Amino acid sequence: MAAEEDTRDEQALEERPTELEELPIPASEDADVEVEREQDAPEPAELDPETRARRDAALRYVRKLGDPVLRASALPVERFDDALKREIERMGELMHDALGVGLAATQLGILHRVLVYRAFPEDELTALVNPVLEWESDEQEGALEGCLSLPGVHVEVQRAMRVRVHAQDASGEELEIEAEGLPARVIQHEIDHLNGVLILDRISREARKDAMRAMREAQETASAA
Repeated sequence: MAAEEDTRDEQALEERPTELEELPIPASEDADVEVEREQDAPEPAELDPETRARRDAALRYVRKLGDPVLRASALPVERFDDALKREIERMGELMHDALGVGLAATQLGILHRVLVYRAFPEDELTALVNPVLEWESDEQEGALEGCLSLPGVHVEVQRAMRVRVHAQDASGEELEIEAEGLPARVIQHEIDHLNGVLILDRISREARKDAMRAMREAQETASAA
């Protein structure tokens, strides 16, 4: 009976409709970060009111589990124009304001194969358009990941330690990125988003049930606040 209840809970959360506009952000998300938090960024509880407000405003644009766009495969970008540059600039701003290190266009409801990331504060913002994972190392490592689209969920995910990615920049110029460690993890996480894959898909069934329970509890806490 308990297994049946967990299955129904999981289905209910995955099928729950959401608006495709700016979304209200539950208070519990103050404690939620994904591989998308800047390294050494302060914990949400330590944020000053202005930074917290800016973070909350940015997170309102992030689609949550139940929004069908998170399960859609993004479409290749064919036009490299000013509109694309503005889209990338806006993604970078929202990622920064949300204290993140990476963001995929589909998390904002945009079905473009575009991602942005900055793994370390001293790095420049990198935008990858039409990224293709060309190679990944056999050597993998596990690390805790969360997701801005899955409030309250943090699970260990195995990822390749090193990757090589072919992509284009905002002007359509060819790029080849070789990354390892955190940058490699962020890139893989965001490419997953562009393919409609969530971290829930990369863990065991038991771990997924625990994660869904944590998300449900976070939602209940937010509703009671």
